[in-house]
Amino acid sequence: MNKKENMAIDFQDNVMILSTRKYLKRKIMCSEPKFRHYRKERLHILELLKHTVDMGESNSALLIGPRGCGKTTLINSVLKELSSIKSFKENALIVNLHGLVHTDDRLALKDATRQMQLENVVGDKVFGTFAENLTFLLDCLKAGDKKRSKPVIFILDEFDLFCEHHNQTLLYNLFDIAQSAQAPICVLGVTCRLNVIELLEKRVKSRFSHRQIFLFPGDTSSSEQPTSAFDDRLELFQHLLSLPDDENVNGIEQQYDEYPPFWSMWNEYIKSLVNNLTIVNLLKRMYQMDVSETSFRIFLAVVVSTLSEKHQQLEVNDFVEASKIFSQDDKVLMLEGLSVLEMCLIIAMKHETEIYEGEPLNFETVYNRYIKFANQNSSIQSVQRPVIMKAFEHIKNLEIVMPVSGMNSKVEKEYQYYKFLLTPQQVMEAVKNYPGLPTEVSQWSLSSIQ
Repeated sequence: MNKKENMAIDFQDNVMILSTRKYLKRKIMCSEPKFRHYRKERLHILELLKHTVDMGESNSALLIGPRGCGKTTLINSVLKELSSIKSFKENALIVNLHGLVHTDDRLALKDATRQMQLENVVGDKVFGTFAENLTFLLDCLKAGDKKRSKPVIFILDEFDLFCEHHNQTLLYNLFDIAQSAQAPICVLGVTCRLNVIELLEKRVKSRFSHRQIFLFPGDTSSSEQPTSAFDDRLELFQHLLSLPDDENVNGIEQQYDEYPPFWSMWNEYIKSLVNNLTIVNLLKRMYQMDVSETSFRIFLAVVVSTLSEKHQQLEVNDFVEASKIFSQDDKVLMLEGLSVLEMCLIIAMKHETEIYEGEPLNFETVYNRYIKFANQNSSIQSVQRPVIMKAFEHIKNLEIVMPVSGMNSKVEKEYQYYKFLLTPQQVMEAVKNYPGLPTEVSQWSLSSIQ
């Protein structure tokens, strides 16, 4: 093979790896219509929306579950499926409102009016006062009958934040229309607050259907073939990093079916990673810290970004290095930002709780332990007591220590008791990562003082 042919093959490989990186990043970061879990709950919402559009039924419901469990993905997958039905696509109006964006009823109503493209909208501007817009919106929803009115689906994300709006006017009117069946309307609230019903005012609560749909991570009771939640995460790992075989890949410079050996070898390699013990343990640790699929996708996107002409394969170490960004303990990061004096007090607290097996501590015991250390090391600069007290107060304000209830009444602040909230492992991790920490302090943290 001559030099020219070698260059052609190298160029072909470079193009393929760049195309692979582009395809995988798009696949990882773009929400997929396919939804793998909560079949029973998904069917419930699907039927609810279909009945609103096809039969003119009105209803309201709340989708409740912790952050990252898949509430928004579930709704998007339902809407994606329904949009393939001609009658739904042509007739249904979808209005998306978000509690973090629409911080009062005026903003929510203005955006709802714009999304419904009503008559007082010109371009993106909505004209009229809040009262006029509310009256106009309600009249439009109530106009006609079930057969002539267009069905409207309101999706209220971060629903609990809408409960904080003055008098809950918007919620009251939407639930009132849904209950009285004046027009085909479905109000679907999405929230992570389990007690969200208690946030509703009495008059609003009386108009809500009280239909609540709960999602819980790891709940596979409604799956056709029950699997553990972590098995689902491994399956997602393989799916997101695999290349298509017989699919048509849009927006990529090269078609993978022109190079079947490339995609088949790539997919086999990804399959081997799923069985790699280091990868499995790493993904398991990350899953235990954060079950959110969004965080997981961002992690994979960081790994895939390492692909280049010079780095044409995802190595195990790429995953290990990327995981460090997502596995860092917030408390450890906070400790790394403390002063050397404050870090010394943290180490003194660590020793104190280790010696006395988790017993509460106070400023006086921490101060004495620090002074003893400082006196034994001439290189440690002496600090006056008020300065040390101020450093202790800062640690307290960061909630690294917590007051012990019932033990601090009428006690001088130097002798008030606190519970140390960090583990020895967290302290040692912070010591290891602390930039420029004096050697004496590092050695002190390692010593076993009795």
